[in-house]
Amino acid sequence: MAITDPSVSSLSSGAPFVVERFRHPLTARQLQVVRRTQVSPGFVRITLGGPEMAGFVSLGFDDHFKLILPAADADRPTLPRMEDGRPVFEGPRPEMRDYTPQRYDAAAGTLEVEVALHEAGPASDWARQAAVGSWVGVAGPRGSMVVPPDLPWHVLLGDASALPAIVRRLAELPASTQAIVRVMVENPADQRPLASAAALDVAWVDSLPAAARSLVLPEGTSYLWAAGEHSDMAEVRDALRALPGADLRRMRVSAYWRRGNPGHHAELAD
Repeated sequence: MAITDPSVSSLSSGAPFVVERFRHPLTARQLQVVRRTQVSPGFVRITLGGPEMAGFVSLGFDDHFKLILPAADADRPTLPRMEDGRPVFEGPRPEMRDYTPQRYDAAAGTLEVEVALHEAGPASDWARQAAVGSWVGVAGPRGSMVVPPDLPWHVLLGDASALPAIVRRLAELPASTQAIVRVMVENPADQRPLASAAALDVAWVDSLPAAARSLVLPEGTSYLWAAGEHSDMAEVRDALRALPGADLRRMRVSAYWRRGNPGHHAELAD
């Protein structure tokens, strides 16, 4: 089901700029690990698949789904049943974390998710030892926000938690566009080449708020997107709003986690 965002502006050509939002029925799936790739010291890419991938939909580059982890004494995760479109678990609620579908292949029935590894944590611990053939649950995405990829400019800022969405967006951009990308990771060894058909201005930075304050927005219609830790994103939001040429209708800032609460997820500007 598509819902046109009422907050629209115009491209420099005069054509309307429209963000489309789609709602998807919430579906929980049991999937298996079909491949595990160590991308860098701090990132593991897990490829999931199985018959239950049929019907999986992800239309927006920053969609997110719930990764449902098996209990320590179980081979498979406990999935919820749906009541009035809401998930209900029998027994203890399993550990769950939000992740971006970095890439999915409908024909192959596979879904790729990148996990940023931390010293400790349920998802990091799972990703470190996830073996081919092991089981995990996926619920969602519940919806998608589709931003036109053919805008003249895209501005993307994020930390390690946002890198999968940034990678996916860059893969979607056509050669007629340009993208300003600022990424922060703790370990320089986790920096990687970022590929896109778009013309890229990429910098790996030590501070996302400082990077946001130093931006000079180009002429023409751009879309500003940022995601990361809550307090950092609050500063980034304020910095982006203050930039000459920024349009609040063409901006999204999200907190993907919060210090002391890795399961936190909130919209700070939309």
